Amino acid sequence: MEKISKARIITVISILISSLILTSCTSEGSSAITNVDAETFLTEIKSENVQIIDVRTLSEYASGHLQGSLNINVESGTFDTDIANLDKDATYAIYCRSGRRSTVAAEKMAEAGFTKIINFNSGGFDQLAAAGAITE
Repeated sequence: MEKISKARIITVISILISSLILTSCTSEGSSAITNVDAETFLTEIKSENVQIIDVRTLSEYASGHLQGSLNINVESGTFDTDIANLDKDATYAIYCRSGRRSTVAAEKMAEAGFTKIINFNSGGFDQLAAAGAITE
């Protein structure tokens, strides 16, 4: 059996560590996604160029939602095809009930090529309504 030199082992370990560091940096999230708090979210949605998306179920949406929001249920099974018709270069502000589903939706949208996603991931509809959002 051939003896492996100490220098070769160090080189291989260095490559592995570098790969792990690069992988961990890219898995933190897409640069297309901006995670915000309620105050920032409410400020951002005042812009005419921002489309608000509620990613909750239809029954949750029907019980109350942000004025002007579009309901696209992230857990419906048709989410990917539903977002396929949206302009990938537009700005979207996403919310749900707690921040979990909006984060899933934001990641799916980023993977699909959307470039400007504002994600309210530190709460949901109730927090936005309590903070003064106009609801329907």
